[in-house]
Formats: sequence, C-alpha cells, structure tokens
Amino acid sequence: MQPLRFYDENIPCLAACPVHTNAGTYVAAIADGDDEFAYLTARLPNPFASVCGRVCAAPCEDACRRGTIDTPIAIRALKRFVTEKYGVEAGSDTWRSVAEYKGEERKQSIGIVGGGPSGMACAHDLRRLGYAVTVYEATAQLGGMMKLGIPEYRLDRDLLNAELDAIVSLGVDVHLNTKLGVDVQLDELRDRHDAVFLAIGATLGRGLDIEGHEADGVLKAIEFLINVNQGYHVDVGERVLVIGGGDVAMDAARSALRREDYAEARASDLDDQDPEMMLEALDVARSAAREGATNVTVFSLESEEEMPASPFELEEAAAEDITFIHRRGPARILAENGKVTGLETIGVLSVFNEEGRFAPKFDPDDVQSFEADTVILAIGQAIDLDALGESGPEISPRRTIGIDETTLKTSLDNVWAGGDAARGPRTLIDAIADGRTVAADIHRTFTGEAPPEVEGQLVELSQFHRLNDTYDRLDRIPVPVLATDRRTGLSEVELGFTEQQARCEAARCLRCFANIELDVDICVLCALCVDVCPLDIISLVPSEEVGERPGATALLLDETSCIRCGLCIERCPPNALSMAMWSGIGVPT
Repeated sequence: MQPLRFYDENIPCLAACPVHTNAGTYVAAIADGDDEFAYLTARLPNPFASVCGRVCAAPCEDACRRGTIDTPIAIRALKRFVTEKYGVEAGSDTWRSVAEYKGEERKQSIGIVGGGPSGMACAHDLRRLGYAVTVYEATAQLGGMMKLGIPEYRLDRDLLNAELDAIVSLGVDVHLNTKLGVDVQLDELRDRHDAVFLAIGATLGRGLDIEGHEADGVLKAIEFLINVNQGYHVDVGERVLVIGGGDVAMDAARSALRREDYAEARASDLDDQDPEMMLEALDVARSAAREGATNVTVFSLESEEEMPASPFELEEAAAEDITFIHRRGPARILAENGKVTGLETIGVLSVFNEEGRFAPKFDPDDVQSFEADTVILAIGQAIDLDALGESGPEISPRRTIGIDETTLKTSLDNVWAGGDAARGPRTLIDAIADGRTVAADIHRTFTGEAPPEVEGQLVELSQFHRLNDTYDRLDRIPVPVLATDRRTGLSEVELGFTEQQARCEAARCLRCFANIELDVDICVLCALCVDVCPLDIISLVPSEEVGERPGATALLLDETSCIRCGLCIERCPPNALSMAMWSGIGVPT
C-alpha cells in the first residue's frame, strides 16, 4: 500500500482504514442515491467488502469526524447496504470492473500458505497484477478464521463462500488439506515458487497454567469455536464460564448458547454437500428450539468500562442474557474425578499500571467460587511455529514470524509473512491490509515499480452538498438486529438497513473528503469568508503566529470543524476560494 497523501490523510475515516477505503466518498454517494458508485468505492481496495460490511471492526467509525458532534456514521452498515445490492451476495459481477486483470500473464509464480483473509487478499491482488498464484490451505475449506473463528450468526457462510469463490475465479490455484510442515515443507515451496507468502494465522489457543487446567471440561476459546464452526458436537453442559473480555470471549460465550444448532447445520459443510442440502440444514437449525447452555457467565479482569470487546458485541451478548462479572480473575479450576465442577476466582484491584500497561494486581483475600460444567479460556491465540521447520524464518520475541514492518519481508529471501502469523491476533481488516501490502511488495520486488494506482489529482467541485440547519440534530440510526427471541442457532443477528434508513444515515456525513482550496495569488484578504463562516473557524492572523515569515498574513481554517457548507466560497469576491476533492487512493475511475 502506498503512503497516503495529505488530502487522503485529511479524511479521518480513510486514514483510519488499514486498506484505505474511502468511506466518506461511498457514504456520500449513498446519500445522493448513487449506490453502484458507492459499492465500487467500497470494493476497490477491499476484496472482502461484503464480509467487512458484516464483521469489520470498523476503525473508520472510531475516527469519524461526526463523532465529535454526536455519534459516528454507521459506516459498516452502510457498506452492507450497497454490497447487498451490487456485491457477490446479490449474484452480481459488478466487482469485476475493479478486480479483473486484462494484461499479459507474468512469468513469476507465487505460493501463498494459508487461505484466510490475509492470504486470499494477497492472492486477489497478485492475480489482479497478472501473477500465477497457488494457495495452500491446511483445512478442507478456504476462509481461515473467517470461517472457523467467526460464528455463523455474525457472518453468513453462503456470503463468505461467494466472496472466496470470486477471488478463486480470477485464476487462483487452490490446494486444500495441505498443511505446512506435514503435507508440504517450506523448502519445497521456495523451490517451487518465485516468492512465498506465509499467512498461516494463529489457530492455537493459549491456556492457563493454574490448578485444574487439565480437567475435562476446560476448553480453549479458539479451538472451541473451530470445532463448533466445523460442525462437531461440543457438550458444554448447562453452566458455562468464559474467562476473558475481548471479542473472542464474546463469540465463545454466545456460541455456547447455540452449540446444538451448529452441530446439526455445520456437519453437512464438512462432507462437501450440495448447497441445497446445506440450505435445508440451515432451515432445520433455524426452526429448531435452542438447546445448549442455559447459564453463561463471562469473567473479565477489566471493569465494564475497560473491557476491550467492541460495545456492539457486549450489548448483543447482554441482550442474549449472558452474565458479566467484572474485576475477577481465575485462581484455580475446581474439579472432581477429573471433571470440571467450578471456578475459583480472585478479586482484581487494578488492571493497568500508571503508564497504562497491562499489569493486573489482585486481592488475595477476595476469593469467590462459581459452579460450572465447562470453563472456556478466551485469553489469546498462538502461532504454530513448528510448521515452519528448522530452516524457517527468524522468530520474533513475541513468538511470531519476524518481519520488516514496512515490507513484511522475513529473514529469508523472497519470503514474506503477514496477518496473525506475523503480527499476532488482530482484526480482520488488518489481516486483509497485510495481504495487500505483501502483494504490492512482491510486485515491487519483481518489477521495481509500485502497483499501478489511480493517479491522484484535485478535482474541483462545481456543485457541493450543503447540510441543512438541523444537521447536528440528526441522531444515528440504530443498526437493525434480530429480535432476541428469534436468535436460534445460525440466524444472523445483525440485519441490514432499509433504503430509507441508509439514505437518512448517510445524510449525516460531514463529507470530509471535500477540501476548501485557496488561490493565494488572487486572495485580497478582505476577510469576508471569516465574517460569513457560521462556525467561526476561519481566521486571519499574522503569519509569524504560524511560524512563517513576518510581515504577511495567514488565512487559517480549522479542518476538524468545517462542515463544507461552501458559504465562504460563495461570499469570496475574487473567487479565490473553491472546493475540491482529491481523486487519489480509493476512488474508482
């Protein structure tokens, strides 16, 4: 990924997105009714646009400038709105206009180890550049943790498979059931291919070295989710205690309530059944009465305010009657005859030290015990480094594959690594970004050039949108969700916006992608722009106040508060002011 230029960095949502999606542009396009352009803008930098419309961590929303007024734009839900119209889930080939390669095939062959989000994003971009690409996946299905770690009530498997199939249809060769270190060795792949990308993920759960940790009924969250999502029956009993406060803990807790439905519906996926049979299994699961744990409790070291899980996930877990107990840590797992009977916990005095680092302190006199049939540990994930072999790349002190932070190259020639295998467990969109970064650096290695991108230029806007007087009184529209009493088995919980909801929510956008431009050669410093600005964010000051040469005047504009109303442009007598949009990264032509 090439560095952002100023005009892109000045768009907070775009700058916050690891793959540089120009969210402001597609949100504004939705508000204007141009949904196809909105979809292409969302899809251009992200081969998993439809997936991210459901499960992205949405760092763009955290950065959204609208959040300084009230609440951020529901960017993720708006992405889902346009992917449902033009994405793979709609049976549309619209995505091909920004993904297919129309040049000559290149002679270099690239081997990608891992068919998860990072590996498949890399495969997508390399095929878009004309390289021969082979993906080696350890399991029987592509998708990685998107399929094995994200529960189906959050991400529909038909949609995910469609997104993966679209990438494969670009000409990606796929070898399933091919595990690194078992079915194929890294040295073999290096001999077979001109470059290798290691995207093996972090699929091993971390345990706790406390008394009782080996008892029957102690499960690691990521392994529990993998088993559930593959359709294996996991008997968790009636009382489940989950240790951890992150999103994985939330997934584990909510999945425990759905275990029987998962076992029925996912089994057919393992057998590679016909899609119609899979749909029948899903119908059976959705109409079956929920069976499983009736009492699920999540223990976190953190207070409610400190929990790292996203607010939406916490709200949804609470809506499903999951109990939270804060500021308690595991002391020992109670067992009888080798079987879990409960959990002894200890009070937490503090979680972070004065520097804000994770350094919990406990109160040994505050001990409480809780009965349990199953204890699920959601305390982190690890990488299977043994699969790399003795001649593998250097390993970092964090027990991940060592990489150059800019290029993602390893210590081995023409071997790259990314995603969870190199960074440790991170978000889906981070993994996708790593795959795209590696593809770009592989291309640069073989050609000496960066991947062709749209040439950036300023495009003057002859017309611009003006927010009405009540723009700051438009509340965020809640994303529709399935009623709690209908959340059985595989039913997708988060639903999409209606067209009216999408238009109204998109209209809240402040359109930060539009920038006020000043032609200093014709400005007469009349200060009429200062006078007309409704927010008083334009000012004329002596130039020395901003570090420039004395004896001149500087015109200042507070970009963080500008609502792009254009009144200053209309008021300027010499037409020195204009509004322009940078058509660089993330804007389809």
